[in-house]
Amino acid sequence: MAADRRLLVDGEPVSEGDLIYQALANYGAYTSFRVEDGGVRGLDLHLDRLEMSARELFGEGVGEGRLRELMQSALEGQGDCWLRVSLFSPEIWPRTPGWTGRPKVMVSVSPPPPPLAESLRLQVQTYGREAAHLKHTANFGLIRARRLARAAGFDDALFADGTGLISEGSLWNIGFVRGDEVIWPEAPMLTGVTLTLLRRGLEACGLPSRTAPVRREDLAGFDGAFICNSATPACPVAAIDAVVFDPAAAPLETLRAIWASQPCQPI
Repeated sequence: MAADRRLLVDGEPVSEGDLIYQALANYGAYTSFRVEDGGVRGLDLHLDRLEMSARELFGEGVGEGRLRELMQSALEGQGDCWLRVSLFSPEIWPRTPGWTGRPKVMVSVSPPPPPLAESLRLQVQTYGREAAHLKHTANFGLIRARRLARAAGFDDALFADGTGLISEGSLWNIGFVRGDEVIWPEAPMLTGVTLTLLRRGLEACGLPSRTAPVRREDLAGFDGAFICNSATPACPVAAIDAVVFDPAAAPLETLRAIWASQPCQPI
């Protein structure tokens, strides 16, 4: 375990048994975010995500109060850091998948990561995450996709189904820009907290934003594109495959201002 990372399970130092389970099984869900002065932008959405995932994957929620208590315990007064909150159960294995109950909660505290990049060149790959609406821990496909994209000379992978319908990226959501309008892909995907906050902010500002199907053959018809996640609120896309975009076409200053205007909700 890295010296600058703190790891607790249900408020106690992580045990060898829990680490062994994490190494041998990957059934679970998580959310992650930056803590700023003890608060989190979109914390209510992260908590809702965890509760929904707990009920769907384990049959029982954890409870908002319990989640907050465990996060506060892990922080130990730290005001600025990165928090990952994971749900798992050592009772669930490939041969014994039927356990139902309240999952364990693992909280990881580490330094905030830098933004993913200043701009990205993306490779479209035919791939869709299993149970795409969940932020689950089965990350083999995501890591492999990024490795393949980088081996091919790109920065990251953008996913599409067999018909060319664009969904999401390896670690982020994507938005497309045509004129002054932002178009979010409509497809099976994880609707990220940052995407939700930006979409709400655009609406509050009276700026046009909508969700619509986007296909590979549509890419050349957009002026620009950007990616977003909790560590990278807005990053321009320089190219997708052979389609080149003008990074200035993405309303980066507006998107970053929307992100910065979101209140930090106390844990």
